[in-house]
Amino acid sequence: MKNHLATAVIASLIAMLSVGCASSPAPKAEASPPAAPSKPALTDEAKQALASAEAEASAAKKSYTLWTPAESALKEAQEAAKAGDSAAVIKNAKKVSELTKLGMAQAGYPSTEVK
Repeated sequence: MKNHLATAVIASLIAMLSVGCASSPAPKAEASPPAAPSKPALTDEAKQALASAEAEASAAKKSYTLWTPAESALKEAQEAAKAGDSAAVIKNAKKVSELTKLGMAQAGYPSTEVK
């Protein structure tokens, strides 16, 4: 009786191992990597607006009149350009242009220091 039980246990273990090995997943074939989604190209207007905003920000920085919001808007415009979002580039470039003009105009105002 003990021999029959041991034989049955060994036979079932062998059966489970052989089924487990037989059901292992087949090796995958070399699949080509998924194609990267192409980002939309910027419009000419967006490219010109970004170039203008970068030039204006550079000039304002040289004259120490670049405001922090203008610098932030420039970064947002550059990030939008990387993403291919022409509308966001134009919007942020206009904001940079307005703020740099205001910052440069502020340099001509009289000082408010108490002497």
